[in-house]
Amino acid sequence: MAEPRVPGGGGDVLELPCGEEKRIRDLDMGMREFDCACGESHAVVMDIHPPDRFIPEFLVEVLREAIETTSEEMPEFDTPHMLGIVLEEFPQQVVSEDVTEDHDVGYSMVWVTDFDSRRLHEIIVELIVELMEHAVSHSEDPNATAEFESQMLDFDVQEFVDQYRDQRDLSADDVYV
Repeated sequence: MAEPRVPGGGGDVLELPCGEEKRIRDLDMGMREFDCACGESHAVVMDIHPPDRFIPEFLVEVLREAIETTSEEMPEFDTPHMLGIVLEEFPQQVVSEDVTEDHDVGYSMVWVTDFDSRRLHEIIVELIVELMEHAVSHSEDPNATAEFESQMLDFDVQEFVDQYRDQRDLSADDVYV
């Protein structure tokens, strides 16, 4: 039987993409993923997590300069925008919850994915590359797209994620249950 949903009462439950449920208050701000009763690990991202969790700060700055957002609450490109792109591409594998009313959790938005944190990291990098390729295709320089595509032939998403996670010390051992 599902727990009752009492806004701000600590009983809010998030239905996970796998069909299991997780209490919102069990999702700690330092959590990157958790092991689920379904047998899989699910990535967790909150609006307070910086976008450089997934991509280097210099690239975050480039994206902030290049992307105009339409949100008054979030006027610059940030983690919620990245997760919005993931949600758009994988609507059945991502759930989100606005917990703005629950002042005890320390965040306003939370996303939980059907994939683990490493796979989510790969997906975000892949989608950012697609976003950049799309932006380059609209440039007035006819050689820009060809040059970008040429450089991307040598870009290995899995290798990038491995190196970035090592650099940021995001080891697989850092799973919070």
